[in-house]
Amino acid sequence: MDLNLRKAILANVSGNNREQLESTILEAIQSGEEKMLPGLGVLFEVIWQHSDEQEKDEMLETLSSGLQ
Repeated sequence: MDLNLRKAILANVSGNNREQLESTILEAIQSGEEKMLPGLGVLFEVIWQHSDEQEKDEMLETLSSGLQ
């Protein structure tokens, strides 16, 4: 992913409150548009980077279960 795209996505959501972030995520998922995937990826990257090992394990378990 282009670093400028990552920075643009982060700048676009920087300062958003919890409700705004949830709305952004839900809109991206519900729209089903391919162009929304990079944004979700950047948001997941932020979550991953700010999670401890137990949280990462839980996310991986949820992901694994969801893909079966």
